[in-house]
Amino acid sequence: MTQPSSAAPTSTGFDPEAFLVVPARTFDDLSVGEVFRAPSRTLTDAHAAAFQTVSADNHPVHYDVEWARRHGHTAPVVHGLQVLAFTAPGATLFPHVIGEVFIRFLELSCTFLGEVHSGDTLYPALTVTALDAQGDDGVVTTSATIHNQRGELVLSGQHKYLLRRR
Repeated sequence: MTQPSSAAPTSTGFDPEAFLVVPARTFDDLSVGEVFRAPSRTLTDAHAAAFQTVSADNHPVHYDVEWARRHGHTAPVVHGLQVLAFTAPGATLFPHVIGEVFIRFLELSCTFLGEVHSGDTLYPALTVTALDAQGDDGVVTTSATIHNQRGELVLSGQHKYLLRRR
């Protein structure tokens, strides 16, 4: 019968820091027109209720069916900030693609173009629209879009990130 060894296992050459989802790229490796999609997501009443709890936004347009109908909506409206959250870069492969060159998220803007309701499926995407080199760093501008299951654009916006160059 063999006794368990207390010695450390021998190295296999595995490097956890090299275990990447996709090969990391820098600012200079990105191209205008590249698209980073997030998986589609169907919103449920549970998602809306969870966001309402976290945000403390208790406006009845978000949870009261009759109030929403009396005010011209077909159903309670999902919180706009919850819809915007689906454009988070981390919902896409973008953070994996840029690896360790990310410095910070600089800004975002958006326009809400259509209502989102429980049961809608959202299709978020970030598209690189500009690459502005600034010395050792660079600013990446992306358009942020969300379409619903009917192909309607419900959110349009822009993100800017500061990345290190090579």
